[in-house]
Amino acid sequence: MRLKVDVIVTAAPAATEAAKRATSTIPIVFGVSGDPIASGLVASLARPGGNITGLASIAPEVVGKQLELLKEVAPKISRVAILQNPSNPGHPVVVRQAEAAARALGVQLHVAQARTPSELDGAFARMRGERMDGVLVVRDALVLAQRTQIAALAAKSRLPAVYGFRENAEAGGLMAYGANVPLMYRRAATYVDKILKGAKPADLPVEQPTKFELVINLKTAKALGLTIPPSLLQRADEVIQ
Repeated sequence: MRLKVDVIVTAAPAATEAAKRATSTIPIVFGVSGDPIASGLVASLARPGGNITGLASIAPEVVGKQLELLKEVAPKISRVAILQNPSNPGHPVVVRQAEAAARALGVQLHVAQARTPSELDGAFARMRGERMDGVLVVRDALVLAQRTQIAALAAKSRLPAVYGFRENAEAGGLMAYGANVPLMYRRAATYVDKILKGAKPADLPVEQPTKFELVINLKTAKALGLTIPPSLLQRADEVIQ
């Protein structure tokens, strides 16, 4: 704000929250956001109503689809942990969506939390102690930054895991299903362009993701003793050998 910038682009829900607290006049474009309505960032997707707009990164049905994929890969699972960051303002909504999806699939969902890298070991230790069969890892900056550590902990715990970032699968995670993040940031650039040309954030509808990608790590599947169904491999956007 002291630099008197024309627009602020944010890269995580916490950053968007901080920008919102700091200014009600400088336009803010979020590149990724969970549920911007539930978190109070915008009044509605069609008409945000304030100085904030951008792209919602999690459609309501995505977390349910992630659980379905986990169940498809490991049909016998019945107790699934959902690893989330309690500091992320968008995660409570995701957990509620996951709980509804779990009930429909006949799966017991247990919440595991980690705010910092140092808390991840304890979170996975609790999963092992509670005899979890799998884990759904909610998208978060911590999850992306610590993707190698999380993949190693899941492997050590013998837990099939599904993630929201393709980078987690590339780092050794079993599979990932989620919105294409680079595409979302390219779309965010179009918002900045419109705002710099005079458009108001209040009049620019929030976009929901249209491109989702499924990435499967066969090496990790083999290490876990899992056989990926051929039909799922055919649906994958990328298969890591």
